Amino acid sequence: MKPNPISPTIPLDQDGIHHGFLRLPYSRDDSAWGSIMIPLTVVKNGEGPTALLTGANHGDEYEGPVALQELTVTLKPEDISGRVIIVPAFNYPAYRAGLRTSPIDNGNMNRSFPGRPDGTVTEKIADYFQRYLLPLADMAVDFHSGGKTLDFVPFAAAHILEDKTLESACFAAMAAFNAPYSVQLLEIDNVGMYDTAVEEMGKVLVSTELGGGGSATARSIAIAKKGLRNVLIHVGILKGEMQIDPTVCLDMPNGDCFVFSENDGLYEPMVDLGDPVSEGDVVARVWPVERTGVEPIEFRAKVSGLLISRHFPGLIKAGDCAAVIGMAVG
Repeated sequence: MKPNPISPTIPLDQDGIHHGFLRLPYSRDDSAWGSIMIPLTVVKNGEGPTALLTGANHGDEYEGPVALQELTVTLKPEDISGRVIIVPAFNYPAYRAGLRTSPIDNGNMNRSFPGRPDGTVTEKIADYFQRYLLPLADMAVDFHSGGKTLDFVPFAAAHILEDKTLESACFAAMAAFNAPYSVQLLEIDNVGMYDTAVEEMGKVLVSTELGGGGSATARSIAIAKKGLRNVLIHVGILKGEMQIDPTVCLDMPNGDCFVFSENDGLYEPMVDLGDPVSEGDVVARVWPVERTGVEPIEFRAKVSGLLISRHFPGLIKAGDCAAVIGMAVG
């Protein structure tokens, strides 16, 4: 396997706090010997677990970057036992452009693993995480929200796994994150996902969906900050007491939880986020945009539960996710 061209500008294994970059050489029209500089902070104090914390896996999702940027200026070595590796903007080119995927190569970071050291920019970043950063970690937190095209109730998530010991550890970390909603899910499209790379290495993973619409709110950012602190305490890195509030536990066991539009048009939500839904209920309607006097197409829930996600913003295309229903656990 070829070496990866990315190099950290700071040490990853020295005690103290270090701020720097992951530097990826990138020759382009405006910089012949240029680089992509991905911000990085490492905080270390003696022996203990390592947490790898990432935001902006998709570049238009902002709760993670805000919470992680704050952590880089508030976390002190004397507060921890072990190591915290913080990358607020995982897909940095996408983050700088305010896009879900990279403007350089159209790369979706969360579908690019295990990556390639001689591939595209996105594949090189994925390969560096796969071969150099993830092996250092005992657990990972990867922040997501809905970006510009989805909106979610704020939830932490863990996957249903074949390895039940690892699954149990991931569920415990999800519970420690303590978002208003906690969702255990069977991923229906896990090929190339960062989540899959983490779990296949036997590492504990917590992921989130904390909002959407291409922005963040004070509430969703507060959930991210509290959950991050809770998880670091849970795994024994950070000193202190966890803040635990009530959470609604939900399950997404199969593809029946998803409702996809089969038409282009004007999206009309028929249920608001967090509202109860019964099997057969109309959760969304799609109106034609090219003419009047035509009835909308109705899309119905295949299962009963709570509406945890909806399409965003107002226009929808055939194949877009229109709604997601979470089912009560048990």
